[in-house]
Amino acid sequence: MPVNSFEDYPMSWKPDFSKIKGPLYKAIAAKLEADIKNGLLTPGTKLPPQRELADFLDINLSTITRAFKLCEQKGVICATVGNGTFVASDAAANPYLLPEEDVSGIIEMGPLFPATTTDEIVAQLKKMISEPNFGKLFQYGRPGGTPWQKETGAKLLRKAGYDVNPENLLLTSGGQNAIAAILAGLFQPGDRIGTDMLTFPGLKTAANMLGIQLIPIQQKDNEITEAGLHYACKNENIKGIYVIPDYHNPTTHTMSVATRKRIALIAQKKHLIVIEDAIHSLLLENPLVPIAAYAPEQVLYISSLSKVASPGLRLAYMAVPKQYRKKLSEALYNMNISVSPIMAELASRIIISGAMDNIIESHRTQNRLRNSIVDRYLKNYKIMGEPDCIIRWLILPERFTGESFAAKAYQLGVQVYGAERFVVGNTKPTGAVRLAIAAPESLAKLEEAVKIIKKILDK
Repeated sequence: MPVNSFEDYPMSWKPDFSKIKGPLYKAIAAKLEADIKNGLLTPGTKLPPQRELADFLDINLSTITRAFKLCEQKGVICATVGNGTFVASDAAANPYLLPEEDVSGIIEMGPLFPATTTDEIVAQLKKMISEPNFGKLFQYGRPGGTPWQKETGAKLLRKAGYDVNPENLLLTSGGQNAIAAILAGLFQPGDRIGTDMLTFPGLKTAANMLGIQLIPIQQKDNEITEAGLHYACKNENIKGIYVIPDYHNPTTHTMSVATRKRIALIAQKKHLIVIEDAIHSLLLENPLVPIAAYAPEQVLYISSLSKVASPGLRLAYMAVPKQYRKKLSEALYNMNISVSPIMAELASRIIISGAMDNIIESHRTQNRLRNSIVDRYLKNYKIMGEPDCIIRWLILPERFTGESFAAKAYQLGVQVYGAERFVVGNTKPTGAVRLAIAAPESLAKLEEAVKIIKKILDK
């Protein structure tokens, strides 16, 4: 080790590896990750330049580079071209958006639970059970779904504005599993994917697990800019892009037609893989044309039933360009995340019978009723979201961060999620929280929760 005094040397991180054993780059990566998790390095901290840190530790520069790369792939640090390397803004945030277990007195407005609408689903299931061939559905299913299931899936997707060829569809057990299959099947560790500056945490956890780095793309008015996307292609070497065009999670924003066309055009020119997560698109009464319709050869379109019908159906439809179909089919098979035959058959019957239309309209009605309660109590505050949306995005007064507000709300009996859970890379967290308006078990519980939120804001 060099003779410099640890106390006097002006660096944000000064680890001591004088007694280390084993591969040094792994030890450096482990120490850096531990210091971040333990709070010794806080989100947004700029790390020493790699060469400077190598000189300080008296080791080879390549050792530091390998260590930083490991931490980048785990998502705990992020490098910005021309600006250096930083502790990721979400490094201290809980990435798992799950309900609290065995916690009495907490009103849940965190996880995205849709309102309960099960009568027509149960009715269809009872019909299936009474049929003599029902037992055959307990066998292995056909990878990617049967032609009949794809036909009914295509019929449903047309209601979301996408006229897709059934042959292009693959079925999987839920939207997040579809994302995981795409990342595993079409990307490699070290690849980069551009995203909004705030995005779905499920994408972040899957990317971290697979060593794929997410790159925040410059935005204006909550939409990715043309200049930002070109910059990410040229300077960040992104291989793909992930977007939620309708009722974006968490900001609730719906992407303009102009931006959809712009993304499609750039994807065609730059050969980008576009992951279009249309998880909320069926909730729109008059949906906009999806990006996939403008560039079907570049876009993987995902539509899930979890937020528009029932999470228990565990079914998503992926519209997949021909060039990616074989790799994705193999990924679904190898990861064992193909859809259950029972769920696929049940969903198909619900769609073809017309019951799915009734279920979706029931969700819209419930969402409008719940959002009217939110609007009544929070009308004096900046809160984003449409009447049909299952989430709202509350912009907080300057005295709050997302995490501090979420902590205060939890103390008073309400679970909400701060913006810190959704940030990508070195994005500065917005002072905001996401409210899952469909999660409380009743309208009375929702009203109670919103009153508590208003009380915190008013103080």
